[in-house]
Amino acid sequence: MSHSRFESIGAYLPSKRVTTEELVSQLQETPEFDLERITGVKERRFRDTTPENGEDSFALALKAVQDCLSRSQYAAEDLDVIISCSITRSKDRTKMYMEPSFAGAIARTLGAREDTISFDLSNACAGMMSGVYILDRMIRSGAVKRGIVVSGEAITPIAETAVNEISSKYDLQFASLTVGDSGAAVVLDESVDESDRIHYIELTTASEFSHLCLGMPSDKTAGVALYTDNRKMHNEARFLLWTDTQRNFMEEQGLTFKDEGFDYIIHHQFGAAAIPYMNAIAEREFGHPMPPDLNVIEKYGNTSSTSHFIVLHDQLSQQSIPTGSKVLMIPAASGVVGGFLSTTISSLKV
Repeated sequence: MSHSRFESIGAYLPSKRVTTEELVSQLQETPEFDLERITGVKERRFRDTTPENGEDSFALALKAVQDCLSRSQYAAEDLDVIISCSITRSKDRTKMYMEPSFAGAIARTLGAREDTISFDLSNACAGMMSGVYILDRMIRSGAVKRGIVVSGEAITPIAETAVNEISSKYDLQFASLTVGDSGAAVVLDESVDESDRIHYIELTTASEFSHLCLGMPSDKTAGVALYTDNRKMHNEARFLLWTDTQRNFMEEQGLTFKDEGFDYIIHHQFGAAAIPYMNAIAEREFGHPMPPDLNVIEKYGNTSSTSHFIVLHDQLSQQSIPTGSKVLMIPAASGVVGGFLSTTISSLKV
């Protein structure tokens, strides 16, 4: 069976920086905890909302695709598949679109072939990982040769809603203050070398936790809101969804975590305090130390569905990931979605 690889990567981050201190200073009630210390988020990027340069989900996605293709060996007309994975779906500055599809609009804007397969999917913060999962399977099956997975997240309106609505010292909207806007894209093609390959990707959903993180219209104003019960989300039962699933997968393959020899791990960027706890649980469950954690939460916050690829792009741009490194990527999303992706990176550059 064929395997896929990450052939190129692109990202776009708006220039406007907003600090956690700035957001907290706007709240009616000062929280009982240090939000910056607990989350690790010092600042995040906010989309440009000026009339002349207004940025929306589509604009962020398109800029990330253009950045990705600028360092790819492929042009838009070479792509067999375009998958758009945004949670937020703003286009033309303010309108929210469900149809026509973002992927189709991106294909037309880029000048992709008429027979290019294009579709949207949304799976909360595991959106891009889900897109990679599907494209990986399409390449493995021989149905296609190459494609691109993209997401543009203009998600900071939930932070703006939270600032306006939080009125108690503990509120289910506090997690909304950690998000940042971004775009990310990756091209996948067929791997011909074990040192440059997606070895496996698996996702799973545990619906019993689905009520703990809900995005919806606000129940107070006309804004869009995210309600997250962090106290119940960040516990051992939820984190075991990853370790149990990966351990079972490895046992079926006759592998141990130690055998895998991961050089780095990238978690979903949802909280600096929670990730060490996850790693401690994983060390206990796998019986082996976790590799160094790559993160950008301090400067970009939680960029939702793009987060793993914003980390990867950032660390590659700093040349912090040596050629031939084996990376484990761990999604965590509302739903609740867990899983794992194993990849060795050799040709991917920024």
